[in-house]
Amino acid sequence: MKTNNMKKVIYILSLALISVGCSKFVDVNDNPNNPPISTPSLTLPVAQQDFAALNARTLTYLGNFLAVNWATPSNWQANAIFSRYDFTSQDFANVFETSYADIFKNLTYIENYEDPSGAVDYTNYKAISTIIKGFQYQLLVDLYGDVPFTEANLRGENTTPAYDDGETIYKTVIDNLTDVVDMINDAPANAENPGGQDIIFGGDMDHWVEFANTIKLRMLVRMSNTGQDSYITSQVGLINANGGGYIMDDVASNPGYTSDENKQNPFWDYFRKPATGDEQNRGDFTVATTTAISFLQNNADPRLSRLYAPSRTGSAFKGTVQSTALPGTGFTSNDLAKVGPGLLKSANQDQIIMSLAEALFIQAEAAQRGYITGDAKDFYEMGVEASFVQLGVEDAVEEAEIYYTQPIKNVSWDASPNKIEAIITQKWVALNGTSSIESWIDLTRTGFPLGLPIPAESAGSRPVRLLYPASEVSRNTANVPKLTAADVFTKAPFWK
Repeated sequence: MKTNNMKKVIYILSLALISVGCSKFVDVNDNPNNPPISTPSLTLPVAQQDFAALNARTLTYLGNFLAVNWATPSNWQANAIFSRYDFTSQDFANVFETSYADIFKNLTYIENYEDPSGAVDYTNYKAISTIIKGFQYQLLVDLYGDVPFTEANLRGENTTPAYDDGETIYKTVIDNLTDVVDMINDAPANAENPGGQDIIFGGDMDHWVEFANTIKLRMLVRMSNTGQDSYITSQVGLINANGGGYIMDDVASNPGYTSDENKQNPFWDYFRKPATGDEQNRGDFTVATTTAISFLQNNADPRLSRLYAPSRTGSAFKGTVQSTALPGTGFTSNDLAKVGPGLLKSANQDQIIMSLAEALFIQAEAAQRGYITGDAKDFYEMGVEASFVQLGVEDAVEEAEIYYTQPIKNVSWDASPNKIEAIITQKWVALNGTSSIESWIDLTRTGFPLGLPIPAESAGSRPVRLLYPASEVSRNTANVPKLTAADVFTKAPFWK
């Protein structure tokens, strides 16, 4: 689908565009009808790389702490916010800012671009932009609630956009994901295929259709608590009608990651140094929780040694609680398990955006709720198998079968009285270290997995949202919804 040489060329080109000066590159979008520098073929890999990096770093890290997969050892003072839950408008601001200032800006540029000569049709580029926007807008609604949408991304034409209702955004994105499939299927014969400029699917538009359908299904399942089952099933009917199906492999980006500085896989780069692969500080102050380790050990789960690396002291798979007041002895970074080899494979590993395991668990839930046809148990067990494969468990499918046939609640389908709880619990394990922000969102939506501890230093409640960044509050004061620190724990998105 993508050759290594092509990926390397595009990655170098993307870096070159960024390195000439961010402000200069940003300015090309001031007038979308008269772009002075770039074209969709040059802009797309930059937007995709920003999209992949944001989801690989901040969102995955935040998700792993709020889903109680990771903790901080006693010899580090980092990450106190994850034990206290004292989120402010200064925290995680890049989730909002990068989405609008970089990702959406460049995707909107692609959507508005018209070839001055009229010789090149960019329908496929515009379709890809619509799908990535849909993915990212879903996340923003899930994390913030109401956000700018209708008036967003207009650059100088409107620097203070109004905020749209989260449910309205959801349904508009769902409509866009429906329409984009027709856009792809009805693209003109002369529509340019992005090929290697597309660092996610290498220009395979059938895979983009599958991805659009899968994002849409995720959004519909997320609305399961809203009492809109007829709307959900009608929208699923539109997915069925387009015949494109759902993703059948991990959705991942790779522009040609290498071990060189500024060219590493973004998740790897978060934990490892360029060239040498030595541990970054973050690799030392990110350790396993007792909760995650205990669940894996108690259920004889061979993914344990892929999700976590044994401690330097005693080679133990030991976790700890999320706290800023740990005792020193036995709870240092040398004593505890860290992020494992199934997640940190190499500097040039693919960056997963949506795993096949996640897609299968979404289908399992949709089938269990009656939204799609198919056997929920089959989807569930295939989801476990896909997780084993993704993490590199030896003899993955066979080991997965041994695992999920154990007569244990939330492991074996047949031994689980609450099927939704089983699905979300196994999805939590499968998304550990990958798209863990989805586990936090699922926890808010369903309450599963049950029994995840809340740090003693917190206010006794788990956050259900983020606060709008201070930068947005100051420049768009009239439109930003007014929130207090307490709202972090009470004002969940519309689907709750």
